[in-house]
Amino acid sequence: MPKATASVALVIPARWGSTRFPGKMLHPIAGKPLLHHVWERSLRAKGIARVLIATDDRRIAEAAEGFGAEVAMTSPKHPSGTDRIAEATAKLRGITHVINVQGDEPLIDPKLIESLASALRRDPSVAMITAATPFADLKEADDPNCVKVVVSAKGDALYFSRSRIPFHRDAGDRKSVVIPLLHLGIYGYRRDILRKLVRLAPSPLEQCEKLEQLRALEHGIPIRVVKTPHRGIGVDTPADVARVERLMKAGR
Repeated sequence: MPKATASVALVIPARWGSTRFPGKMLHPIAGKPLLHHVWERSLRAKGIARVLIATDDRRIAEAAEGFGAEVAMTSPKHPSGTDRIAEATAKLRGITHVINVQGDEPLIDPKLIESLASALRRDPSVAMITAATPFADLKEADDPNCVKVVVSAKGDALYFSRSRIPFHRDAGDRKSVVIPLLHLGIYGYRRDILRKLVRLAPSPLEQCEKLEQLRALEHGIPIRVVKTPHRGIGVDTPADVARVERLMKAGR
């Protein structure tokens, strides 16, 4: 795939239903809907040809169109955001790569988006890409809600897990300790790989860990991991709103 023809679309999947926080995409944060913040920060990333919001809900679509976003209406039957972005980008012309930014990341770093987009455009062999960061507190490595990833010398993911990996057999040998990275939920795909991925059936490891990215690894699709100091903060519950607003007011 020639570099000159590479063109990246960024898609923000947004659904109304959320077990812990229904309607959170339109919940106001510092005077704007959560989704509006994510869209604005995504627009700051350089090297992105188009930014779309993919949703199956008219309330979200109308709000997004109201603040100027390009919206793609998708099927309500999609089991995941990956399926949603695959439909949203299926008919886009000239797009060679797709980046998936979660709709509940109002503090997403535009520079991180740029890093993933740049790596995709620069290296045609990169089929899929994501990001990870060092743990701020190693106690989090034992939290199943914090997904861990270990990478190869080349920088590709070896495995993702909710468990602490790798197992440290010789506990007294500090030199042999390997600390996993905290996986961040942002992905980039070559467009042909995205189409392939959503056509594959859920895989055994994916179903065991409830981690969709394991489907790619089980089918031999390598995932490049970009290391970043940026962690970001997802809005999973109403309690997260106040925390994000405090950080915004502090200029962080």
